[in-house]
Amino acid sequence: MPLILKPGSRMVVATHNPGKARELAEILENRFDLVTAGQLGLPEPEETETTFEGNALLKARAAAQASGLVALADDSGLSVSALGGAPGIFSARWAGETKDFSLAMTRIEKEVAATGVADRSAWFTCALAVAWPDGPAIVVEGRLTGVLTFPPRGDRGFGYDPIFIPDGEIETFGEMEPTRKDAMSHRALAFAQLRAAIL
Repeated sequence: MPLILKPGSRMVVATHNPGKARELAEILENRFDLVTAGQLGLPEPEETETTFEGNALLKARAAAQASGLVALADDSGLSVSALGGAPGIFSARWAGETKDFSLAMTRIEKEVAATGVADRSAWFTCALAVAWPDGPAIVVEGRLTGVLTFPPRGDRGFGYDPIFIPDGEIETFGEMEPTRKDAMSHRALAFAQLRAAIL
């Protein structure tokens, strides 16, 4: 079976995060009839893999098998040079049960300060996986480098966006127009690869 998705196809986005679902829909240029795992009442699988790609594939396969639909999943996170790449795949977990990213950003600020290291470089990684209910799947990864800034700036975006300034920019993702962010983000970089592979 060729791994091709036709515009208008119904897809499940394997997320319970409305901000992420909205961003993925925009990056997909609203080509598909999207429903989220949250809307379908699908459980969130435990993320047991050790890489972004592994967790994205795990989530896509779980959603495809549970829904009978082609599933799109992303696993993404912020890696901080001064923290040896943390929080990385644990980015969402640093926000705790309530997904309070203001707590997570404060933790990063404190832990970076505690290292005494002046390096504020960081990168966002996004792995995107598409899985079909009958087994085939594809995974791609995009990475965007930048620097951290404290205190957080801007109330757009979600997650760690207010502390991340992409290389060559002066605004954080939290301050940036969503269309500008979507054009350069780690998700956009991953989606360009996905589009080349399956659309």
